[in-house]
Amino acid sequence: MIELPFTPDFRNEIAVVTGGGGILCGLMAEVLARCGARVAILDLKPESAQRVADRITADGGTAIGLAANVLEPESLRRAEAEIVARFGGSCTLLVNGAGGNHPKGTTTRDFLEPSDLSATPEPGTTFFDLDPAGVGFVFNLNFLGTLLPSQVFCRAMAAQGGGTVINISSMNAFRPLTRIPAYSGAKAAISNFTQWLAVHLSRVGIRVNAIAPGFFLTDQNRTLLTNPDGSLTARGEKILAHTPQGRFGTPEDLAGALLFLADRKASGFVNGVVLPVDGAFAAYSGV
Repeated sequence: MIELPFTPDFRNEIAVVTGGGGILCGLMAEVLARCGARVAILDLKPESAQRVADRITADGGTAIGLAANVLEPESLRRAEAEIVARFGGSCTLLVNGAGGNHPKGTTTRDFLEPSDLSATPEPGTTFFDLDPAGVGFVFNLNFLGTLLPSQVFCRAMAAQGGGTVINISSMNAFRPLTRIPAYSGAKAAISNFTQWLAVHLSRVGIRVNAIAPGFFLTDQNRTLLTNPDGSLTARGEKILAHTPQGRFGTPEDLAGALLFLADRKASGFVNGVVLPVDGAFAAYSGV
């Protein structure tokens, strides 16, 4: 069972968590439910969403798992209609957690070397080899996958006098990481959009903030950061060398930031911020 740092009262909240079938966003859904929110877990894989919902209900909470594609407005509207039917009200708290990277938006080396420009370059993917479709997929999944759910679920929030949006940015938005230009650029767009949307929706009572996780071991990056025997890869070692606290984050490390930004009493005048949860990675210059 998750040990919460504090327990605000979310019994009047209807929370929607996109990408909620994953490790980090699944934890967020469980945290919100532990505080009394009725939670709808949206995921492209309905079985993943349902697993999280089942954990919540087994713990005494209220949750439903729904299939939804964050890139298809009609899919999101169907999910919204189901939430209203099942919970008797509209979303008041939206966590835009869906996102991810794609190999076709990724280079295989940190630097372009002169040998890469030769007639017979070393095998691999350089900046010049990036697939526009792969880059577009990453931007769409992260940026449009945040914008479209916000359009669908914030309309009802505005009509009923307010609500809360929490986006998921990344350390890549503060300092672009080598090899992943598409993901870094897409997450920078999320941070900028968070500020823009906070201003745009401020007159209708909707706050918009973001959490920027540092390096957490998830299913998406485990093989990139660790070897099959559990030891660190070269990239994993480099990351920890630049994380002053000397460890990867755990899903539970996000609970306090989530609850703070979600609780209108605690952060009612906090709007348009991107909160790092990174073990001081963004603050460390490397020397």
